[in-house]
Amino acid sequence: MGLDEDALEYHRTDPPGKIEISTTKSTNTQRDLSLAYSPGVAAPCMEIDADETDAYTYTAKGNLVGVVSNGSAVLGLGDIGAQASKPVMEGKGVLFKRFADIDVFDIELDEADPHKLVEAVKMMEPTFGGVNLEDIKAPECFTVEERLREEIDIPVFHDDQHGTAIISGAALLNAVDIAGKDLEDLEIVFSGAGASAIATARFYVSLGCRAENITMCDSTGIITESRAEAGDVNEYKQQFASDVPDGDLADAMEGADVFVGLSIGGIVSQEMIQSMGANPIVFAMANPDPEIGYEEAKAARDDEVIMATGRSDYPNQVNNVLGFPFIFRGALDVRATEINEEMKVACARALARLAREDVPDAVVKAYGDEPLQFGPDYIIPKPVDPRVLFRVAPSIAEAAMESGAARAEIDLEEYEEELEARLGKSREMMRVVLNKAKSEPKTVALAEGENEKMIRAAYQIQEQGIALPVLIGDESEISQTATDLGLDFEPQIADPTAGDYDNYGDRLHEIRQRKGITRTEAADMVERDSNYFGSVMVEQGDADALLTGLSHHYPSALRPPLQVIGTADDVDHAAGVYLLAFKNRVIFVADATVNQSPDEDVLAEVTKQTAKLARRFNVEPRAALLSYSNFGSVTNEDTRRPRAAAQLLQDDPEADFPVDGEMQADTAVVEDILQGTYGFSELEEPANVLVFPNLEAGNIGYKLLQRLGGADAIGPMLVGMDEPVHVLQRGDEVKDIVNLAGVAVVDAQQE
Repeated sequence: MGLDEDALEYHRTDPPGKIEISTTKSTNTQRDLSLAYSPGVAAPCMEIDADETDAYTYTAKGNLVGVVSNGSAVLGLGDIGAQASKPVMEGKGVLFKRFADIDVFDIELDEADPHKLVEAVKMMEPTFGGVNLEDIKAPECFTVEERLREEIDIPVFHDDQHGTAIISGAALLNAVDIAGKDLEDLEIVFSGAGASAIATARFYVSLGCRAENITMCDSTGIITESRAEAGDVNEYKQQFASDVPDGDLADAMEGADVFVGLSIGGIVSQEMIQSMGANPIVFAMANPDPEIGYEEAKAARDDEVIMATGRSDYPNQVNNVLGFPFIFRGALDVRATEINEEMKVACARALARLAREDVPDAVVKAYGDEPLQFGPDYIIPKPVDPRVLFRVAPSIAEAAMESGAARAEIDLEEYEEELEARLGKSREMMRVVLNKAKSEPKTVALAEGENEKMIRAAYQIQEQGIALPVLIGDESEISQTATDLGLDFEPQIADPTAGDYDNYGDRLHEIRQRKGITRTEAADMVERDSNYFGSVMVEQGDADALLTGLSHHYPSALRPPLQVIGTADDVDHAAGVYLLAFKNRVIFVADATVNQSPDEDVLAEVTKQTAKLARRFNVEPRAALLSYSNFGSVTNEDTRRPRAAAQLLQDDPEADFPVDGEMQADTAVVEDILQGTYGFSELEEPANVLVFPNLEAGNIGYKLLQRLGGADAIGPMLVGMDEPVHVLQRGDEVKDIVNLAGVAVVDAQQE
């Protein structure tokens, strides 16, 4: 099937459409229903009657946006009417929810009169926290937005006007820097004079461009003062009428610094690009076909053409989804009365700043593993970058508060953490650990320091103040890679071949001399294997923690720290633990990486160490020793081990947490089973520490929970070592390294 057939099948599959309404509170019992509706619902009604602002406290108003359209100017389709526009408006709702966790009612109004549209939306003001106008043709859209902004007390935003303006404005801020030009000196030419073009031109002036340097062309040609005087253009176009002779688009583009296309495809030639000034900036944003193709524009000049389009298959896509979800998120969360110019400028500047940061591996993978690094081919972030939410929304909220548009004051640091938590429970849990790490950073040695991911992780760790990273490896290679990656930092490097590290070889020999290692072999191991070097570095107190394993099999990466650092004095066995974060639950899974066939003593030890780890995440542990048996329902050697481990822990005064077993996995995590069938259990609530009976079960279990249960995984985290050591999985992403660095720092703080 082609794209059209696929899209039709996508939309008609049961249930038809793309959105639904779901409840956010329990509705399982009679009491639930009496709270949700009659008679309990009267209480919040009376509170709101006494104070209308309580609607934000007792209803979903504060997270509800109305997407309103009459279908008179649907992108690429034109005036198709209200009913036919509904799939587009539902799609807008999907984007609001997917990117900013905002709920939407799509409202399609069969009305062409802009004044009647205004009256209809005004009557719906009590329903919504904000209104997103969509696909209303010009010039009526200007009237509708302007009147609504004046006459209702919630944010109103016409995305067709302002979305492209803001996103291309962010691109312009970065393009100007790369081209070595100044905003106020730019000669800018617009192709197109509709709502989006006029709003974009206005916005560029807000960013610092000069209105007198903007030349706007419509289908007739340059919008000149003579045309304005003759009544040839409407009032909205007149504000950009130029005092120049009449001419066409080709005339306007001669010597220009910036071309902004918001018109139709294929109307710009290579000769027109060649006529522009040095290092031209070309934003050809007509969809689906740009005013000039990407390859054509690039090939037209020997100097660098900085090019952006509206397409996802070329660099620098100007995509409105980078703006409206996050603008409304910030506006709703401070109960803003409007979305003003200061808030729009804040959005553009936040996006421009984000494009200069290192790009997460997940984003790179989503775009085919093509390098994404600030420069001519990367001047705006990608829509799937999760950081956009907690970079842009706080900037919007801050601008709203500073400009007087906000009705609620919020703490911006706390707000950023709340936004990050919206992206998943794992982020919320890691924020707890990272904040602890930042309170008292420690030195973390990074083995395999020449690896690009390790270098990028070191940059982020240092920039965020999580730790003091030390990269182990060849100093010149690491420094060159950091430069090539455009990372603006001077990493601390420990080069085993260049520094005075003879004492490391001596110490390794001392530790391993009765294991067949000679002094010469020890010196060679320290110089050639960063795992041994890093292990000795931590053992000697020159670093507080070690991360390794990025390019090694787990057992071979774990062996050096076990040989050199070993387990803690009161611990005989290390273990590997995963934190699995579900939507409303967190569990710790052990042992998933180290002990193949643990006896009851090892199981008890692993449980105690995992409980300690849980507390570092501010989680009070409740441990279950898992089996295929429930409390003696099956008795054999396999079931006796977890049963005996549970008894050891219950008899141990140092095990100051509830623990029980042996029990089946569903017994451990389902409250009805635990309390109903097995009310005698020591666990009064479902377990959050699950200790598997052997390595095979643990590894299988955590991977099934992650892949089929939709859990986010953090780890593996190594517990029981004498000094903080964590062994990464081969192929881990930069964020995984940063997260484990945070865990290692908190481990070191406990030491």
